[in-house]
Amino acid sequence: MKQLLERLRPVWEVVRPHLHGEPGETRAGRMLRRIRIGIVVAACLVTLQSVLLVLGAWRNDRQIERNMGVAEATVLDAGDRRSTIEFVTPDRITYRPELGVLYPSKLDDGMRIYVEYDVNDPDLVRVRDRNAALAIIPAGSIAVVGWLVAGAALGVTTLVERRLDRRASTV
Repeated sequence: MKQLLERLRPVWEVVRPHLHGEPGETRAGRMLRRIRIGIVVAACLVTLQSVLLVLGAWRNDRQIERNMGVAEATVLDAGDRRSTIEFVTPDRITYRPELGVLYPSKLDDGMRIYVEYDVNDPDLVRVRDRNAALAIIPAGSIAVVGWLVAGAALGVTTLVERRLDRRASTV
């Protein structure tokens, strides 16, 4: 393992963005360094977004579980990311949550499902027996793809930098 880390160290030194320029850095080198920093910042923001997505889903679940009501609902319009439902609470009030239902996958128009909702905020509704764990895989996938794209972009900037260095050394 130690040998592997020693082999990867030079690659890391080339790809890792340096925050401070080196003495004698060219304008193109400075620009590439700033691009690398921007790429890493963008990848970190994508990762942060993924973490916040899971935390938001978990927070919504906690809120529903604190004041839970259960009702039978009808799916009015099913979609992959958003499904519109209608349900009647035990006190005979009909709700159509403005933002749809949480965790709407595998729903079809006209389906009758059970939903769990926050009694204090009936617009916060999820399909029964579904929770924030369903958000982990999509959010993790987004973060992984973000870092793969960032890694490829960092590799491209390294190739461009090498090409520029080669040109500068031949002139």
